[in-house]
Amino acid sequence: MSSSVTVPRLVVAAPSSGSGKTTVATGLMAAFAGRGLAVSPHKAGPDYIDPGYHALATGRPGRNLDAFLCGPELIAPLFAHGAAGCDLAVVEGVMGLYDGAAGRGELASTAQVAKLLRAPVVLVVDASSQSRSVAALVHGFASFDPQVRLGGVILNKVGSDRHEAMLREALEEAGMPVLGVLRRAPQVATPSRHLGLIPVAERRADAVAAVAALAEQVRAGCDLEALMALARTAPPLHTEPWHADTVVGEPAVTSAGPRPAGPAPRIAVAGGPAFTFSYAEHAELLTAAGAEVVSFDPLHDEALPEGTSALVIGGGFPEMYAPELAANEPLRKAVAELAASGAPVAAECAGLLYLARSLDGTPMCGVLDADARMSERLTLGYREAVAVSDSVLAPAGGRLRGHEFHRTVIEPGAGTSPAWGFTHPERRVEGFVQGGVHASYLHTHWAADPSVAGRFTAAAAAAAAAAAQAAGAGAPGSRPAP
Repeated sequence: MSSSVTVPRLVVAAPSSGSGKTTVATGLMAAFAGRGLAVSPHKAGPDYIDPGYHALATGRPGRNLDAFLCGPELIAPLFAHGAAGCDLAVVEGVMGLYDGAAGRGELASTAQVAKLLRAPVVLVVDASSQSRSVAALVHGFASFDPQVRLGGVILNKVGSDRHEAMLREALEEAGMPVLGVLRRAPQVATPSRHLGLIPVAERRADAVAAVAALAEQVRAGCDLEALMALARTAPPLHTEPWHADTVVGEPAVTSAGPRPAGPAPRIAVAGGPAFTFSYAEHAELLTAAGAEVVSFDPLHDEALPEGTSALVIGGGFPEMYAPELAANEPLRKAVAELAASGAPVAAECAGLLYLARSLDGTPMCGVLDADARMSERLTLGYREAVAVSDSVLAPAGGRLRGHEFHRTVIEPGAGTSPAWGFTHPERRVEGFVQGGVHASYLHTHWAADPSVAGRFTAAAAAAAAAAAQAAGAGAPGSRPAP
């Protein structure tokens, strides 16, 4: 059974990366939110950083729509979940409009997302080095796939009034509406480094100012009325909204057994500037599975939240904060002790580095007998993975899709088993399973397999029950129960 989603919506796409999608999408979100509209922000693909700017622009969680990680069948339900009660939804695309998972056709492309959402597309074109040729470029994108409805163009990096006039004339001949013109404005450029834009959490004051400037630039250069009218042409979307409460079901039985009865286990999730990568649905799934989710900042908090039974450490940029993370010795010791107790710990990418013995010679938590270092080589791409070892996240043989994105390498030591075996696009093993620890470079989206959250929460509940029993018995060194 499905419901009808009628929220107006737009997909902001481009011919290629670097054309200005984030500038336009974030500016549109902020401009419409400034009019008092409830704007639902979305990002095609696995990116974590852009949704942070989207959240800042709208006051709502930025949500990803990735057809590779979650499957095409979940795009509309996840969209409907995020857009519930909103006046407008804006989806920022990924790479070029028709670029997706390598060798998989349209899978995970912006075009596929637009078709699955039945949403009109606005093409952002970097016009800095062309004039009449813009019409041929836009015509090609508009005609390549008749199922993709290109509703108009926003011209970016336009140099002068004369340049704008030539571009408009060419696009008028092609019958393509110009919905906005943005002049070159380096003062609102968002800074970047080795893995893309700098996350909002690392530059919040500057990010607030940048988003406000983007909103003003879009208000001045774009026809917001025409864009809203285009968004309203999106037909009803027949789908049932995704809800964490309905997809988690009964918690999975783990190697620790079924989840024991008792208080909600407390799962601590790392945050702050060093650990900014997280999908909003993960916390929702853990909560639906019966956990109490609390956050902490490894840069500043010297202890884990009281009663912590399990730990989730997502991605981010620990290499930028290695000295500060190392200086927080009390927390590093607390993390190591929690892991040594057998409590469940799930670490992705930056979390993996934090659990290592060292990062570029700087001491980390020492949970894993492994050392990490920065590399010149960028490891990037979608992966198909099978669990090599039984763990708190997946049973041996379980399959999940993920994404790698890092410029570090880690040398494995003794006493661990691999977490994943990659089956596509290359065959290799990766990650660590050690006691209750699952640490890997692989970023995964738990909405694709909600049993991950149920399994992890069940393991956390078992750890909490064991700690409570030990504390009741007066065992030395026992941790307080939540």
